[in-house]
Amino acid sequence: MNPNKEIQQLKNRLDTCQRKLDAAKSRGDQPMISKFTDEIDTLTKKVSRLKHKQEYDLNKERKSLLDMPFSRELTKKEQADLGKLKKSVKGLVVVHPLTKIGKSLRLDAMTGFAPKEF
Repeated sequence: MNPNKEIQQLKNRLDTCQRKLDAAKSRGDQPMISKFTDEIDTLTKKVSRLKHKQEYDLNKERKSLLDMPFSRELTKKEQADLGKLKKSVKGLVVVHPLTKIGKSLRLDAMTGFAPKEF
């Protein structure tokens, strides 16, 4: 399953449990209060674990891109025909500045990372 979807599902379950916990507190139902507090704790731990894994993977990808020996901004002409560019340059990775990896690299324009100069 997609990590983003899994996080969203967990957050939805967390929200539902929080609402049920509030209702149980207003009724004074002690067994339900303890059940929902335990479930909220486990869901919170799962969400934080998944977010940490996403952050770890993003940093790992960012470091691998930064370790590539050559990078430069792509011209408008190259951006118009990315398929041709990717076929001509083996191992080229194109990063857009509005993606997560692009934001973590603090890019201003579409940038290509490659093992050799292109």
